[in-house]
This record gives sequence, C-alpha cells and structure tokens, in this order.
Amino acid sequence: MNRLPAHRSIVLIGPMAVGKSTVGAQLARLAGREFLDSDQLFEEKHGPIPAAFSSYGERWFREVEARIIASVLARRDQYVLSLGGGAVLDTGTQQLLGQSTVVFLEADADAVRERIKRGGNRPLLQSADQDPVQRWSQVFADRESVYRRLADLTLDVRDGSPEVLATELMTLLENRPGKEVQ
Repeated sequence: MNRLPAHRSIVLIGPMAVGKSTVGAQLARLAGREFLDSDQLFEEKHGPIPAAFSSYGERWFREVEARIIASVLARRDQYVLSLGGGAVLDTGTQQLLGQSTVVFLEADADAVRERIKRGGNRPLLQSADQDPVQRWSQVFADRESVYRRLADLTLDVRDGSPEVLATELMTLLENRPGKEVQ
C-alpha cells in the first residue's frame, strides 16, 4: 500500500518536453490513481492543439485550457494530473493548485533537445525565425520562476527512464515531511 497524501491529488508542472505525461502515467500506475493529461483532455473536446492555436489563437486556447483544468481540480477523488507547459500562467489555475501537491519536473535544453527536434504538437516552438531549442530555452526562462513558486517538490528529470523517475518521485512524495499519509 502506498503512503501518498490521502487527500491531495498530484499535479505535474514544467516546460514542454520534460516528460510530464510519461512520468505522470507511470506515477499514477505506481500509486494506483487515475492519470489525466490537460493537453489530452483539450484535444478530446477541441481537436489538435496546433490547429486550435492556428484557428483561434493562444488566448482562446489558454481560456479553454484553464476551464478544463479547473473542472479537473474541482474533483474530490485523487489522481495524477499532467499540465501543459503554459497552463500555470493562468492566475485562477495557480490558485486552484494550492489544493494539490505540485511537482515541478525540471530539465534543461540539452535534456529535451531530441524530443523538441522531433516536433509534435508544440505550437509555441514553431517559429520561422528561431531554432526550436532556442525558443524552448526562452519560453522556459520566462516561466521558470512560476514553476518554482508553485512547486511543493522538484524532480530533476535529466537522467533516468520514466519508470525510474516515477519511482523516485513516489519515494519523495511518500517521505515528504509534515503531510498526512494513509
């Protein structure tokens, strides 16, 4: 039986391509909790994120994303939730995160370089005049202080498989001082 905080869900935050979804799914499996991904929930209702950005703009995307996250954070059950990299910019989302245990998955551009270069659904990295890795570094630098401020725990994800990282995170969560455990 795991000894995770009984009354709190776990929310993973951090920049694009650090593995929030992959580590989160592994952590949920270890903890016996449901795994949710805010990007996946968006796409189930509204289609691919790049198309939404293209058609409606980032502001519309962020508003819809914030509503989706608020509905998940309002749930009373315990789960593991992975947030898109920019979701923490919404002040309402920031306030709601206080009800969860927030984990910042930390990496640097070298650690995520290959994932970034493979592309994917990361519209903020699609700039004709800037290398995607340089753009990632800029976006991360702009958001890093928010990630750190919101985090209850930080996990360096530069080394280790998702399974190893999830196990390490599980240990950190179980041994966190001053938290109610079951």
